[in-house]
Amino acid sequence: MVLAIALAVAFLASLGAFFAASKARMTREAVAGVPIDWQVQLAVGTDPVQAGRSIGLAPGVKVALPVWYGDTQGFRARSQGTVQTTGPGKVLGIPLNYAATFPGEIRYLVGARDGILLAQQTAANLHAGEGSTIAFARPGLSPIRIRVDGIIDLPAADSLFQAIGQPVGSAPQAPPDNVALLPINLWHRFFDPVAKVRPDAVQTQFHVGLAPDLPPDPSAAFVQVTERARNLELELAGAGQVGDNLAAQLDGARSDSLYAQLLFLFLGIPGVILAGLVAAVIAASGGERRRREHALLRIRGASPRRIVGLAGAEALMEGLGGAILGVGAAAVAGKLAFGTVRFGASTDQAVAWAFGAAVVGLILSAATVLVPALREARSTTVQEASLVIGRGRQPLWARLYLDLWLLAGAGLIFWETVKTGYRVVLAPEGVPTISVSYVTIFAPLLLWIGSALFAWRLSNGLLAAGRRAISRLTRPVAHGLSGVVAASMSRQRKLLSRGLVIMALTGSFAVSTAVFNSTFRAQSRVDAQLTNGADVAATTAAEVGLPPTLPGRVRHLPGVLDAEPMQHRFAYVGNDLQDLYGIDPASIGQATPMSDAFFGGGHAGQVLGQLASRPDAVLVSDETVRDFQLQPGDLIRLRLQFASDHTYHVITFHYAGIVREFPTAPRDSFLVANASYVTRQTGSRAFQTLLVRTDDPPPAVAGRVRRLLEPSAGATVQDVVTELRRTLSGLTALDLSGLTRLELGFAFVLAAAASGLVLALGLAERRRTFAIASALGAKAKQLATFVWSEALFVTAGGIALGALAGWGLSFVIVKELTGIFDPPPEHLFVPWGYLMIVSLVTIGAVLAAGVGALRATRRPAIQISRDL
Repeated sequence: MVLAIALAVAFLASLGAFFAASKARMTREAVAGVPIDWQVQLAVGTDPVQAGRSIGLAPGVKVALPVWYGDTQGFRARSQGTVQTTGPGKVLGIPLNYAATFPGEIRYLVGARDGILLAQQTAANLHAGEGSTIAFARPGLSPIRIRVDGIIDLPAADSLFQAIGQPVGSAPQAPPDNVALLPINLWHRFFDPVAKVRPDAVQTQFHVGLAPDLPPDPSAAFVQVTERARNLELELAGAGQVGDNLAAQLDGARSDSLYAQLLFLFLGIPGVILAGLVAAVIAASGGERRRREHALLRIRGASPRRIVGLAGAEALMEGLGGAILGVGAAAVAGKLAFGTVRFGASTDQAVAWAFGAAVVGLILSAATVLVPALREARSTTVQEASLVIGRGRQPLWARLYLDLWLLAGAGLIFWETVKTGYRVVLAPEGVPTISVSYVTIFAPLLLWIGSALFAWRLSNGLLAAGRRAISRLTRPVAHGLSGVVAASMSRQRKLLSRGLVIMALTGSFAVSTAVFNSTFRAQSRVDAQLTNGADVAATTAAEVGLPPTLPGRVRHLPGVLDAEPMQHRFAYVGNDLQDLYGIDPASIGQATPMSDAFFGGGHAGQVLGQLASRPDAVLVSDETVRDFQLQPGDLIRLRLQFASDHTYHVITFHYAGIVREFPTAPRDSFLVANASYVTRQTGSRAFQTLLVRTDDPPPAVAGRVRRLLEPSAGATVQDVVTELRRTLSGLTALDLSGLTRLELGFAFVLAAAASGLVLALGLAERRRTFAIASALGAKAKQLATFVWSEALFVTAGGIALGALAGWGLSFVIVKELTGIFDPPPEHLFVPWGYLMIVSLVTIGAVLAAGVGALRATRRPAIQISRDL
């Protein structure tokens, strides 16, 4: 009893360690993922010096640098006898140490790292490079000519150019396509006169980095950062507004924590309940003897209060022992699985989790030992306590067919959830909204409970009315005694059904957790490959692309299975500039997996076949299809840059299908076309991405590819392992690997304990029957037929029903938590190796229980009866 209670307490408290580690990691990842914590925009006419002093003294502020924004009506450049112009843009004035202070804001591509820097897209529009001379217009004043020192990329452009003070719920502002960065002295020389003529055309911001002293819980960190931002706005007294990027990121981490709660409810609670059931079975196995002992005490004069007191003392000792042992085991498990012995993200949470788990252990002990004793002391006479009389009736739930109602309810809730496309975190029009429907939890819960009760109904019904079938099933083991064995099993159907249900519940828990965790792990790699492009990806932003000979050279590297080039161009769809990827549809799948979830309206092979069947075919996003009301086969006119004059010209395509996601593609709108057609129309064979599939460790292959690219400026090489460490689908910051180790280890222990222990206890309850049979002349071999027939029935039935229920639970959980996966899995991933090991351990535990029971039957019958 102490060990069973400790198992339940340990698992529950370990889940507290999971929350502590996960929430602390969520906060760390949120902080690390924000290049600029705050952007404080000053009101027109505010003194930057005084405002900077107030910002620097604000609580939590570690560093604050001024950044000036200036509007321009457009850029202009002359190249090879042609003139290129762009639309409106921004010119920023930044301090010299800006890139070092905020390293995630600027990525250097070509040329110098200081001076006049031009954004990659602007350089492509102007056909400009290092050393080019360009001009930009100033509102109300004459244009300015400047010489470009380097080309850069702005990875966090969305936040860098956000509209601070925008009303909540409004659509986000797209960053400008055309941007130039100037040293502060040049910016003031060019735009201070603009401020006098057009004050609305210039803005001043302070970019702020906060000290990493936030609480580990993302919700608490969100509250603290938000309060500090409001205090700063109060201090500035209307002279500035705070764009709180860190709070926005922490808000997303708070939504991720909802997934942790759902995982706890979906995967954690069943394990705790199952451990409690094992404890209940252990307590019930001694119930018959306990009733006889209580009857003997009452005959000798013990009052019901004294008996209840003894039972209470037993329950208290078992509960305290199990709680202490369980909390200690949880601390060890938390250290091994999550690297922490804390049970919560804060001290209060740690104490609450540890205390709550201990209380659960005490309640479990009281419910299984004290409550039955209390009930019997009040309602059972001495004679009733010492006898078992009459035919047993089916429990009330069985007479009401509760199991079938629960299964029907689970199916109805699941169907409604899938039909409505429910997601935990919604983002209508770019505004994240948390939408938790805890009704969805009832689908797997009702399925789990209903399947357990249905397993009891099947087992009990088969044993009660199917003696002939049981006789045939046990004939290979019982031989001529199969009829007698079937009759004995029928009389023991309550005990056997109980063992089968516990076995089935254990199997369903092991299967559901293992399949879900394997599916998550597999989809995490798919998501990382989707972001990275392939096992290894080499990319460049240069218009000339990667070296033409690179694919052939990479294919000859050790560990490389295939290498496929992919074009990354830009195309205007109307006035919208979108990414365009040129591929070979027939061979792209050899370098990176093509999931059906990438495409709409068909399998990946079917959609790619449609793309390959027509040279001018193009795949477009859902948003583009809706915006332009496209129908299959419609003519689409796109503008792409030609190699001959570096200007954008119209090229005709035909709409062939929908692409939702694609390797290395952004999450917004993009296009996929045939590389051969793009090459022929634009006159450029250049490709900007090389996707590589490997059978060696991707980091090692990435290093080999990187050495080949050393002479190529601006090229980067990334591997999927590194990307996987940074990005996990949906549950970005949850330490699911630790949860996986905890759950699979717990399922492993529980499978062995429940299978062997429950069967052993069931056999131990029938020692009296075996002793009587032995006294009547039954041989050990004949007694073995009873033991192994019962073991075979419980084990085979429990494993079969548990596997079926576990697969159903996995399917329901994966479907309901679709928001975790990006893209959704095409099928469930089954860890056959782990399940095979669990099955072998379960069978081994059953064999050990059977052998132990047979050894017990070899003792003299009189000695066994005397012990009983």
